[in-house]
Amino acid sequence: MTKLVMDARQKGITLIELLIVVTIVGILSAIVIPSYQESVRKAHRADGQAVMLELAQFMERFYTENGRYDQDRAGTPVGDFLVGSSLMQAPKSGGTIYYTMQLDNLTATTYTIRANPSNAQAGDKCGNLLFNQAGVRDVDGATAAVENCW
Repeated sequence: MTKLVMDARQKGITLIELLIVVTIVGILSAIVIPSYQESVRKAHRADGQAVMLELAQFMERFYTENGRYDQDRAGTPVGDFLVGSSLMQAPKSGGTIYYTMQLDNLTATTYTIRANPSNAQAGDKCGNLLFNQAGVRDVDGATAAVENCW
């Protein structure tokens, strides 16, 4: 008779147990999701920085060949050589673009590469990434320090 009583009991979880599990999942989500999103932004930022440095290498080769950054010996602006180039966006492979590159302060002896965040990267704490002909790394519109962004 005891065996019949044991088999007749319901098996399952109580409402309290369910609420505890839901609370634990909620707390973990509140911690894990922002951390994951920051890791993804950091990876996109590294990709943008790599493209910026590759564009800087292009600019230095251009300067070596032409003696100036803004135009070649025939007077063609450097921007004409970069139209449609994969050096003007990150990632270079296509897909969703997280940074678009822009040449600022472009003169015969100076340039600044500005990486403007876009799409999911638009809310990044580092704002616009900057790199100039002297190798100076900077940020514009950031809520984080330069050393935390580069």
